[in-house]
Formats: sequence, C-alpha cells, structure tokens
Amino acid sequence: MIRRASIPGRINILGEHTDYAGGCSLAFASQHRLILEAEFIESGVFGEETVVALWSEAGGPPARLNVSSNIPIGKGMSSSAALCLGVVLCVHGDSLDRQDACKEAQRLEHVVLGTPCGLLDQMAMMHSIEECCTLIDFSSLETSTIPYPNTWKFKLVDSGIQRTLNSEDYRQTTSEVKKKLHVREENARVRQALNSTNEQLGELMNQTHESLRMIGVSTPEVDSIVKSLQSKEGVLGARMMGGGFGGMILVLVENDSVLPQHPLLVPSKAGFIEELF
Repeated sequence: MIRRASIPGRINILGEHTDYAGGCSLAFASQHRLILEAEFIESGVFGEETVVALWSEAGGPPARLNVSSNIPIGKGMSSSAALCLGVVLCVHGDSLDRQDACKEAQRLEHVVLGTPCGLLDQMAMMHSIEECCTLIDFSSLETSTIPYPNTWKFKLVDSGIQRTLNSEDYRQTTSEVKKKLHVREENARVRQALNSTNEQLGELMNQTHESLRMIGVSTPEVDSIVKSLQSKEGVLGARMMGGGFGGMILVLVENDSVLPQHPLLVPSKAGFIEELF
C-alpha cells in the first residue's frame, strides 16, 4: 500500500510571532504543496536522512519514503512544518484529528529539527479551506473561517536572503517590554484587518513590518527591499513574512498588473491524505 500526503505552504497575512504568546493570526494555505509518498514494505525505512529521522521519531512502520515539493525552502513558507505534517499524516492516517496532527507535527519539529516553533504553520496548513483564510486564536486554539475577498491581491517577492532553522531566536535576545508590545499591537492589527479596506490592510502590513524590525527579526537588507516595495506605485503594503532574517516578502497590490513577474497567491485547501493500493 502507498499512502500519500499533500500539504500546502503557509501564507500569514498578519499575526507574526504571536502564536507561542497566546496571540492570534490571519493566514491561509497557498497553492504551493509538498507531497510525501510512503510505500509500506516488510522491513527497513528508506529515504532522505531527515525524512527517515522524522519518520522514525513518529513511530512509522517499514516504508520507502519519497518527497517532492514546490514550497520554497528557507523562505518563510514553512516547508519544514509541511514535511513534519506529511510524515504525521502518512504514519497515522485518519487516526488523528486535525489538531492532534498539528501538535504531533510540532513535536517532531522541536525534537528532530530543533526548531522552537509555535502552532501557526501547522494550524494554517490543516484548518484552511479553499478561497478562505483562517483566523487562529492561539489562546484557545480555536479557528474561524473567513471568506477571502476577491479584492485581496497578494504576491510574494523573494528577498534573496536565505534563512535557516537555527537563526537567532528573538525570544532570547529581545526585551520583555518589546515582545509584549509587539504581541498586543499585532493582535489588534489582526482584528482590524477583518473589517479593513485594502488600503487600511496595506498600512497594517507596513506597521507589522516595522514591529518585526523593532523586535529584531528583520535585517537591514530585508528592510531596504521592503521599503523599496512599499514605495512602488500600486503596492498597498509589504512586510517580511515568516520567522525572520530573510525569506519571502508578502506584498498587497492593487491589481495583478502590479509586479507582473510575480503570480498572485491563491488560497488553497488544507493538508490531506489518500491511500493508493
């Protein structure tokens, strides 16, 4: 038997660095996907070293593992969370509900990859619905589905700066006052976004980037690219996306003709599994 997991990339509109502080986020699943195929065999586990390590930690049975993905690696789109979720779904099938799958994938990322992540990535990937975004309250782990307005036009611009899983953890280097201020104001921005115009949403994104710069997870190089994008005609807002120190920049544009070399993001469906006999 072959079990196949399909996991989307994660786009976070607002609510960055708030998940492990009981905050909230507004996110959606992108059209990018990671596919993990597990062919169950009589003995042994075969595949790329990291995948095998994750599979073994998850208690997976003998299998031949193959991964393909168009989620950019090290770009703030949570390729590592997608891989961990793919492993969890292939190991456990339908025996775990979505939230338990998220927590087990988080555990794998902590234990095997050494990433002290919250639950934003996993929950956005597992609770998303096509043509919708997901409001996540990390104080209760409750989610709400929000229709995705057809006036929202998001694009990704690669900063060209590769980030790594072991990038400096801002929680160890930033003052408690700054961290609490960021979480409080970021939570407010998420709530404001639900009833904002496109222009207001763009300004909220700009404010988020400035807040991320304040807590020390951006870099001067990224700040320069973001500032340049924010000044372009037809760009309503731009901010660094993801854990920080490089990766993708999320840009809200007036229409598809702005930054024409970059495709529009399309809210996709959540992670799922299928069994092939």
